[in-house]
Amino acid sequence: MLRELLIGFGVVEILKPEPIIRLCERIGLRNPGAAERRPLALTGARLEGLVFVWVLVHGRQGSTLVSALLGVAGLTLVLVPRPIIELSQHLVYADTDRLEVQPWVVPAARLLGVLYLTVTLLSRRTGTEPTDEDRNDADRCSRCRRLCSG
Repeated sequence: MLRELLIGFGVVEILKPEPIIRLCERIGLRNPGAAERRPLALTGARLEGLVFVWVLVHGRQGSTLVSALLGVAGLTLVLVPRPIIELSQHLVYADTDRLEVQPWVVPAARLLGVLYLTVTLLSRRTGTEPTDEDRNDADRCSRCRRLCSG
């Protein structure tokens, strides 16, 4: 169920990134109305949503590199969030000197890192390796085919 919820979030972020960005600005900035967003901010949010959906739907088979990059980003956010916060501010906002960051931005960034790691871990469970039940079904089918043909 968590996987479906995160896929849904990713789809919303792809289709309607503006409300999500505004929410994050209200959480992270004391002066969200004064922030001047760069034009690519919406594209960045859509890309994040696309990565979530891609990794969760395709699992390890279709996205090893993307999943690894998301995991590294998540681990970095958990361990040393400040450089990532500063980098993302410079990518998203044209006027970073005017931003008044809330004191809980670092813990929020760490939680975002945990979210990235969660998506990465969930993607590992969606691999196409057959389960024991799949193998048993395949064995039954092949036995049935041999009986019917012979």
